[in-house]
Amino acid sequence: MEEKSSVFLADGGRRIRLVAAADIVTWDTIAALHLGDFKVVRTHGFTSPPTPKIPLLKPHPLPPNLQQTTTLSDSHLQMAFNLTAKDKRISLEQKELLCCKYFVSESRNRSVLEAIERAVSQDPDSVIVNKFEDRAYNRTRYTIVSYVVHDAKGNAIYSPLHQTVLAMTEVAFANINLESHSGAHPRLGVVDDIIFHPLARASLHEAAWLAKAVAKDMATMFQVPVFLYSAAHPSGKAPDDLRRELGYFRPNYNGNQWAGWSMPETLPEKPDEGPNSVSRERGITMIGARPWTAMYNVPILSTDVAATRRIARMVSARGGGLPTVQTIGLLHDDETTEIACVLLEPNQIGADRVQRRVEVLAAQFGLEVENGYFTDYSPEMVVEKYLNLIAGDH
Repeated sequence: MEEKSSVFLADGGRRIRLVAAADIVTWDTIAALHLGDFKVVRTHGFTSPPTPKIPLLKPHPLPPNLQQTTTLSDSHLQMAFNLTAKDKRISLEQKELLCCKYFVSESRNRSVLEAIERAVSQDPDSVIVNKFEDRAYNRTRYTIVSYVVHDAKGNAIYSPLHQTVLAMTEVAFANINLESHSGAHPRLGVVDDIIFHPLARASLHEAAWLAKAVAKDMATMFQVPVFLYSAAHPSGKAPDDLRRELGYFRPNYNGNQWAGWSMPETLPEKPDEGPNSVSRERGITMIGARPWTAMYNVPILSTDVAATRRIARMVSARGGGLPTVQTIGLLHDDETTEIACVLLEPNQIGADRVQRRVEVLAAQFGLEVENGYFTDYSPEMVVEKYLNLIAGDH
């Protein structure tokens, strides 16, 4: 009789031995058990796994004092994974969580966006908690959250976000061609920007670890140049400085639009990961890690892009305006322009101050201003939505 595979787990002071057929206890399910309060202490009957969907945790030797185990049948093992919504939420509330803001250069092709979203849904542990689309900008941002797994020494070694981002990117590159893309928002690539933020108990170091791991795999798998920034960069290079060096802010069509690929195919500087040559169809990807930033847009009832850009500059820290505020003035539609703002420290300089400053400056130009709007939730709301979605199986 063929010996069945086994996995030994420790849960607090209890020791449990799960015994099941190999098609039930897989390397994926072993890793999945870390979602709860279990730790793999030994496995038996598994040879070196095939290339797994996710990285594996190295099992620890079984403690010598382990004498008694509880054996579960296949059906019991399957039942062990059927956690209640309350159990899932309680478990996840104790986890370190990371948020990924994923910016893709597409908002007009519904089928492409749906395909990207299906790629996320393949892993139930990664959840889209928000999505912001803008047809004028032809740009969509996904806010995705998942947890981090650590080894016995407390080092981050795995997050479902890693494979989720790669799956999204594979779909994006297969369906979006930068040469045929146009919009009123600057961009450098099909997958333009990926930002990792620490949430809840997570640290910026963990966000930077994941950013660098994703960058390395993206560059290798898709042969796209990747530039790192903020905490993911060795010297903490600011994303705005990097964008200026790469010509991000210079429109190349009608003075206020970005269309196709306009940069040389050989980059002026070496990327942190990937080739120095650029695919005109895919462009460049920027990946960074930083503390939470808020994005706040203020509509101006005018199509005078030059005036909007002057106001944007006067609002920004770079232009002598509000500290920790970055801005860009953009054409939005046939009747309005917008000042898109990044609030680097939203708890210090918030949207109310930005709104008032824009209104005062716009009045000097004789322009009317509408109330601004955030493009994402607060970090507290992001965590709450993630916990509710994951506990309810989305």
